[in-house]
Amino acid sequence: MRKIFHFIILFFLSSVLTVKAQELRCNVQLVTQQIQGSNKQIFRTFQTAIYEFMNNRNWTQDVYDASEKIECNILINLTEQSGGDQFKGSIQVQSRRPVYNSSYSTTVLNFRDNDFDVRYVENETLEFDENQHLSNLTSILAYYAYTIIGLDYDTFSPEGGTTYLKKAETIVMNAQNAPEGGWKAFGSSGNRNRYWLSQNLLDNNYQPVRQFFYQYHRLGMDQLVANVNTGRTQMEESLKLLQTVYRNKPDPYVFLLQVVFDAKADEFVEVFKDAFPDQKRRVYLILKEINPSNIKLYDEINKTGE
Repeated sequence: MRKIFHFIILFFLSSVLTVKAQELRCNVQLVTQQIQGSNKQIFRTFQTAIYEFMNNRNWTQDVYDASEKIECNILINLTEQSGGDQFKGSIQVQSRRPVYNSSYSTTVLNFRDNDFDVRYVENETLEFDENQHLSNLTSILAYYAYTIIGLDYDTFSPEGGTTYLKKAETIVMNAQNAPEGGWKAFGSSGNRNRYWLSQNLLDNNYQPVRQFFYQYHRLGMDQLVANVNTGRTQMEESLKLLQTVYRNKPDPYVFLLQVVFDAKADEFVEVFKDAFPDQKRRVYLILKEINPSNIKLYDEINKTGE
């Protein structure tokens, strides 16, 4: 009887740990207005399948409490349907992380991928294997799951997400023979694809960007409530890491910097617009140099408060 009792306790604890190990709290939305005359039920099951794939799978060996799950959004805009089960469109992936001692969540990743070309059969189980490319749909979803987790870990410890960014890179390598776009160095989306995102995140020439994720978030944003001046100083210093990369130009497009600006440009303004005048000027000059396309936005930093 005692052995049965112990077995029940162990089974219960195992179940609890399995639930707690699920890392993502991922909201999923499918936009299908451009597809006319289709069976709308398939889109509901499609959305549910993606939601369950992202949220019910254990992506790491770490234990997460419910409050520690990574908040993320996936927005899929379907523009074509062919043969009943082939779909094309785009996927927008966003992830956030909480700021210590506040109710604010800061965006870590905000990336639009225009190479969403997948097959989905209604009620078919979504299969994924880290070691082989079984389907474009699950490879894309797993790729972004690992990228989200990797970047989140980077914000808590220096290059802490390397293990998961390498898993995302493995998915890219496994898909090199896939006919769909987004996995190779050259394609319809140019350098804004999954191949280059992985390559640059693990490229030593872009290593200061990985440092930026840690210094900006852990040493900067997480300190704002306790000491706003200390936090802002660390965040200013983190921008100099991006400036180093910009000046070294690892690629003509400084692609990974654009990924950072897509997530952070508005926040830079909100953080520094109330800083001391000298700091505002310094930050403005850095951002003017490294992200000139957003100069009108950054003008708000340098305005004198009335």
